[in-house]
Amino acid sequence: MAIEIGRFGLWTGASSWDGDDAEHREALVELEELGYAALWLGVAPGDLRTVQALLGATKKLVVATGIVNIWEHEAADLAAAYQRVDRTHPGRALIGIGPSHAPVVERSGRSYEKPFSKLRSYVDELDALDDPLPPQARVLAALGPRALALAGERSAGAHPYLTTPEHTATARDVLGDGPLLAPEQKVVLETDPVEAREIARLRTAPYLGLPNYLNNLRRLGFTDEDFADGGSDRLIDGLVAWGDVDAIADRVRAHREAGADHVCVQVLSRGTELPREGWRELAPALRG
Repeated sequence: MAIEIGRFGLWTGASSWDGDDAEHREALVELEELGYAALWLGVAPGDLRTVQALLGATKKLVVATGIVNIWEHEAADLAAAYQRVDRTHPGRALIGIGPSHAPVVERSGRSYEKPFSKLRSYVDELDALDDPLPPQARVLAALGPRALALAGERSAGAHPYLTTPEHTATARDVLGDGPLLAPEQKVVLETDPVEAREIARLRTAPYLGLPNYLNNLRRLGFTDEDFADGGSDRLIDGLVAWGDVDAIADRVRAHREAGADHVCVQVLSRGTELPREGWRELAPALRG
């Protein structure tokens, strides 16, 4: 049975939820009350202990990983962790997996070769286990056509990151009807263009050194000139929705109209604290 994650959710770094304090518990309760159906965790540890803790603090929220790095976690270990979580919180964990990026993997001393082949063989390993991570409980980080096709054939669907509604339309064409399409969308609740783009550049800069993302952005029509100096206005405006609540809702709606089933909204700010006020402001517009 497919895991129900609703039409919209929130994307945060997994490290945002380190610790077990009153603020985190209050924020999780509020997320459910606001109507967010899923919480996505970026760079999630493969032992899924953070997933388990967040599920234990909520009643119905789905917690998804976006993503677990397949170079760092053995398939058998990840499947065992999923089985442990699912026994306690059945149907509420969605495990996103992906091949990460060469600079990230190579920093740990591993050789980053043939990432698509690695992803495909990892899925094979998951399916061969006696207690697998079943297809309906996993999604694949997918940008290019081969990875998108694999996501549609061997998992619940795809979780593209750092993309645009135009990519969502292309991804839906590759996936066809049925598989889940859950793109991430960065947003800045700021109407001043200079301030909004400054925040957006601050938060997108780390990704502009990762070839997988740049190759995908080139497929979408961006060029090396767009990637220089923190990103052109055209690039920043394409990747990050900024403005008032209505402007953000329009971008989310654009993904939906392009074929997204679910949009993972990442609220950006200058600070590192949980952007709870932004979550509150956006919830009514996203529900509408």
